[in-house]
Amino acid sequence: MTYDILITNAKTRASGKETVDIGIRAGKIADIGKNLSTDAAQTIDAKGCLVTESFVNGHLHLDKVFTLEMAGQEALGEYHTGGMGGAMTAIERAADFKACYDEKWIIENVRKVCQMALKHGNTHIRAFADVDSKARLEGVKALLKAREEFKGKVELQVVAFPQDGVIREPGTEELVRQAAEMGVDVIGGIPWMEYTEDLEQSHVDKMCAIAKEFDKNISMLLDDVGDPGERTLEMLCKKSIEMGWQGRVTAQHCRAMELYNENYFRKLVALMKQAGVGLVSDPHTGPLHARVRDLLAAGVPVALGQDDVADAYYPFGECNMLQIAFLASHLLWMTTFTDMELLYDMVTTSAAKVLGMQGHKLEVGGNADLVVLDEEDVYHAIWHHRPPVYVIKDGVDVTLKD
Repeated sequence: MTYDILITNAKTRASGKETVDIGIRAGKIADIGKNLSTDAAQTIDAKGCLVTESFVNGHLHLDKVFTLEMAGQEALGEYHTGGMGGAMTAIERAADFKACYDEKWIIENVRKVCQMALKHGNTHIRAFADVDSKARLEGVKALLKAREEFKGKVELQVVAFPQDGVIREPGTEELVRQAAEMGVDVIGGIPWMEYTEDLEQSHVDKMCAIAKEFDKNISMLLDDVGDPGERTLEMLCKKSIEMGWQGRVTAQHCRAMELYNENYFRKLVALMKQAGVGLVSDPHTGPLHARVRDLLAAGVPVALGQDDVADAYYPFGECNMLQIAFLASHLLWMTTFTDMELLYDMVTTSAAKVLGMQGHKLEVGGNADLVVLDEEDVYHAIWHHRPPVYVIKDGVDVTLKD
């Protein structure tokens, strides 16, 4: 029985200290077991190290990567201080430089980050592109081009994202519709940027209407501010149920959740489950955090995201999802071995569920999107957060060579 790739002497999260062989054929995991046939086009010796699903990045502003020096540091100070009370001001201060947006230089930055992601085994990214009067559709064009260029290596879910608001930014609704016509995968939103509750609801309604018209999934940045009165997650959950979009909606950030009283939080969790809304947390990019541990305990799927790479909101980043899990371990106080398994899920299988991906699981019949690590277990993988030794996408060895 011939395999395209045979991985030998592999530890998996299911096999414990025992090693197994993994046979890959036609982009799928064909067999997992002891002493599989050695008839293979390529054989990889895992040397007793961990083999898992490749990494999934639930949130990255890919159009903005490497723009910190262009945008300046003023937004960083507003976003990260004062209990996030200045989050809206931060976004406003970071907006002006987008007038110089051009697909030609954006795509060069995007290519660098996609290569960086591939190096770290990050084969799936939900990638946001700003759509507004300043950015126009330049970021969307660049990300759609990159989606094609990196097909079979890094899979991009491109999001049309109205960063500066919809109601307060005339013309944005039509630009998002144009982005949908161009072929973006997901419709975004950021309703808390609007000035009143009624306008927030209108923002949600308008973006959801476009998503329904074009049959797109939805991914919105919600309640990303230090205000316990913000309720845009609730709005989106209700809308998801109303439009029959359960399981197709993702909430990003939801940092105000940390400030909610317990009674409201529990009601909100029940609503999220009813709406089938998953959450992406980026704890390293802001001082407030969604209640990740409580959400997981309640059965709400949670992913982690890189969020930013050297832009106006975060000065670092390299699309290393093990590094993101490492940072989350500290910031969310998830430091037990059990916690680390959950963190690993949040950059692999749970992240895939949040993003609506099918078959991202190391099992027979699963997609052959895998990493071979230089560590024997999840604990050490997160601790050292080194790049994988091998990266496999769609059953093909796509490891970057030095």
